[in-house]
Amino acid sequence: MNAPLWIWQQPGWPNFTWQLEPLVLLLRACNQAQGCLLGMLGAVGSGTEVQSSLDAMLQNIVTSSAIEGEHLNVGSVRSSLARRLGISEEGRVSARSEGLAQLLLDATSAHQQPLDIKRLYRWHCWLFPDEDNLLTRQLRVGTLRGEEPTQVVSGRLDRPTVHFEAPPRPGLEEQLADFLNWFESSRNDAGLDPFLRAGIAHFWFVTLHPFDDGNGRLTRAITDMALAQGEQQAIRFYAMSASILDDRAGYYHILEISQKDSLDITAWLQWFLVTLLKSLEQALARIDRILAKARFWQTHLSHTLSAEQIKVLNRLLDGGERGFEEGISAAQYQAVAKVSKATATRHLSDLVAKGCIIRLPGGGRSTRYQINSAANLPT
Repeated sequence: MNAPLWIWQQPGWPNFTWQLEPLVLLLRACNQAQGCLLGMLGAVGSGTEVQSSLDAMLQNIVTSSAIEGEHLNVGSVRSSLARRLGISEEGRVSARSEGLAQLLLDATSAHQQPLDIKRLYRWHCWLFPDEDNLLTRQLRVGTLRGEEPTQVVSGRLDRPTVHFEAPPRPGLEEQLADFLNWFESSRNDAGLDPFLRAGIAHFWFVTLHPFDDGNGRLTRAITDMALAQGEQQAIRFYAMSASILDDRAGYYHILEISQKDSLDITAWLQWFLVTLLKSLEQALARIDRILAKARFWQTHLSHTLSAEQIKVLNRLLDGGERGFEEGISAAQYQAVAKVSKATATRHLSDLVAKGCIIRLPGGGRSTRYQINSAANLPT
């Protein structure tokens, strides 16, 4: 008799096991980062908190779809989220953006409500609204996949490489019911770390692959729900899907090797925790920038600044790809503020004199300026 190829063919499926020793340090780091993040949020104003949550959820939705190769209309998704969060933002929405926003908010804001099969079907319908006629016409929406084998393949048509094959359709209802029962009962399992529970839920559901399409996005929504349940925190401030997208090849690789391995899923859980830690650390850095920005403007509240100066300072304070991490030059100031060269030079000198920025070493055209971080340290 041939050895089992897929994990769901293993005797004892789905009774997963794992080695705790390789996971202990990662679990500790995730718990510490989570604690720091939740602690820092107490120092953020309610308006900033909602805006930060909107940004995180938008990033989560957009990157979760990008993992599957779908590029969304970011403006539409943002407008759909903003409306539900009570933020006044103009913008067009679509049935697609409305469904995606509704799905994530239902998974997180209503995380205390049980996840049953009807709710899962409703999520699937939100993923594929009626307006996507060409797509939904070919899919079974709001119900389980059909009888044909479900495989993930690549390579030539005559010599395909099968990366994954889902469990057969007969018995899928029972397997999905087992998952949903475990997902509900494990919430009260004091012996199961919430982060490990989220990782197990992710792996188990994506391996079941119960729908024609959308399994990856539903998996990540279930993961967000599990994390929200563990934190007992509906508002989201980090986007794990963004960190998964950053290592998309690694994501598919670890899934493939784990789905062809034994019921010991330690390697998968290690990858999951490393990726979760990255998303938590990115959120910490973002919240830290928000707090630093608030302290900066509080420190310089009495200074009279032009609209152009405020615009450039906010770009510097926001950091990231557009934040001039190596400092800003007079030419860059001129381009961002849309002022003349002479005005840019005058504005920069004024900001230096007021202690808003400092001049970095170097001279001439290479002179650069950055935020004077020493001037807005907490006293």
